[in-house]
Parts: sequence; structure tokens; C-alpha cells
Amino acid sequence: MPASRPADHALALLVRHGRTPTTGAVLPGRAGGLHLSEEGRAQAETAATRIAELAHPPVAVYASPLERAVETARPIAAALGLRVRIARGLLECDFGEWTGAKLGTLRRRREWHHVQHAPSTFTFPGGEGFAQMQHRMMSAVDMLVDRHRGESFVAVSHADTIKAAVAATAGVPLDLFQRLVISPCSVTALVRGPGTSYVLCTNSTSSLTEVALS
Repeated sequence: MPASRPADHALALLVRHGRTPTTGAVLPGRAGGLHLSEEGRAQAETAATRIAELAHPPVAVYASPLERAVETARPIAAALGLRVRIARGLLECDFGEWTGAKLGTLRRRREWHHVQHAPSTFTFPGGEGFAQMQHRMMSAVDMLVDRHRGESFVAVSHADTIKAAVAATAGVPLDLFQRLVISPCSVTALVRGPGTSYVLCTNSTSSLTEVALS
């Protein structure tokens, strides 16, 4: 444990939304109307059970405004006796003109190399850059950290935003963040606050009983 007092820090449980009918096939981005699949709803219920079993349960549940994130957050909030709060900073990256494109098609584009190997230099046509997305995500997370010092909270977001948060917390260059894997409804635990911030776990889909702020 770092030297800083736990009361100065917060435990952020970042949850990727559950599986949708297009997960792994399409880059949905911020397009509306995409809901969890039956499997995704089951994943969200499982995540809710795991999180509710924590010795010190989260005191707040936040979600990206997109339907798939809110639908993932609802059972988590219900299991904790809380309500879902929308945090726009947790929103998916703006993929601009690539929104809704098939991943198989995008992988054949020349720009895909930059997306995978030099993301810090890439901005989606008509959309957001990865560096801009990381800054937005960390600003949102740290705003919630300031609100919940000494406590834990849940933030339901998206794969790239969570990977970017892990990279920023671990001090990993953004150009390496594509080496991280964040599965649907996985839990990633970050402790952030004054002084040293650190990663407790990433992409967890099993028990969370050993995850704690102190």
C-alpha cells in the first residue's frame, strides 16, 4: 500500500458494459439504440452479485449515458440499493465517420496500423483522438474520486476508455494501451488520489472478495 492515507484515495471499480448483439463485429461508438443482448443482461446480473459481495460495498454507481452502459449499471445499483447516476465523461470514444462500421472492414484500412500501434497520434475522422479520449476519461474518473475519497464507487464505461484509464494509472504510454484486454462486464479496480495511484486488478471476471481500498 502506498504511503498516502487511504482516506485520501478512492477505489474506482470500472465495469465494461455487457455484451450486445454487435460486440466484436461492429464499432458502435456513440450511436444510440444499442441494447444488451440476453447474454449481456446475464453478465450484468453476475457483475452485480460480485460487486455486492464486497466487504465494503460501493456507495455510488455511475454510467456512461449510452443504453448498453445504463442497462449494465441498473442491476448493480439495485443490488446495492442505489440509483444509477449518469456521468457523461464516461462516454465511449467518438469514432466519428467510423461509427457503425464493421471491424473486419476497418482492419483492412491503412489507418488501422496507427489505431493499434500509435494510437496517441490518431484522431478518428470527424471524431475524437485517443489522447483526447484518455484526458476526458481521467478527468471524469478523478472528479468522482474527489467526490468519494475514502470510499468506493462503480463507473460503467467502455473498453477503450477503461483501457486508457488503466494505462494512465499504471504509467503505461498510451501507444501501448491496445495490449490491454477489457472483456464485457469485467471489473477493473483502480485506487486513485493524492500521491501514488495504482491498479488493483484488471479485466476481472471472478471473485472480488480480495479487492479493498486498504
